Amino acid sequence: MALKYLSALILPGLLVLLFTRVSYNRVVGLVLTVGLIAASVYKGYTNSLFLIVLDAFSLTAGFWYAQKMKPKTKPSAQ
Repeated sequence: MALKYLSALILPGLLVLLFTRVSYNRVVGLVLTVGLIAASVYKGYTNSLFLIVLDAFSLTAGFWYAQKMKPKTKPSAQ
C-alpha cells in the first residue's frame, strides 16, 4: 500500500517531464499524463481519494518543473 502512495507521489510528475521532453510542449505532456491517470482510474487501479490528490499534486509539481526547465533564450545582439 505504501508503494502505491509513493508511486502516486513521484511517477505522474516524471511522466509529465518525459512527455514534455519528447513532445517539446508542456501542455501536451500534461494532457497525455492526465489521460493515463484517467485510464487507470477507469480501470480501478486508483481506489481512494487520497491517491487522486497525490496524483494531482505530482502533476502540478511536474508541470511547474517543466516550465522551469524551459530553455531561456538570450536576446540576439544585432
